Amino acid sequence: MIEMNMIYDLVPGIDLQAYQEWAKKATGLVLQSPGLIEFRANRNVLGNPQVRATSVWKSLSDWANYTESAEWQGLRNEMLAFATNVSIELWGPSPVLPDPLRPGQ
Repeated sequence: MIEMNMIYDLVPGIDLQAYQEWAKKATGLVLQSPGLIEFRANRNVLGNPQVRATSVWKSLSDWANYTESAEWQGLRNEMLAFATNVSIELWGPSPVLPDPLRPGQ
């Protein structure tokens, strides 16, 4: 399983309605992608970076197929009108603690 975190700030003064429409389109695309397990988005309550979009994939190849698709490439290019300081992190399971722990388990 692979977790991808895309972190970015919003460009000051953007059209928030246009950004929300882009985000809905991008979310729809990722939700239809083979190998996707989960998608979530968060805002940073302390400021910057402002947005974190996290997707969890069955495999690195599933994620790679998504990011290499023409549809995502187009949406990524559109995103540059709304986002700055974009970074992507890829995370895999820890060899020491591969499964999540929860209280009482």
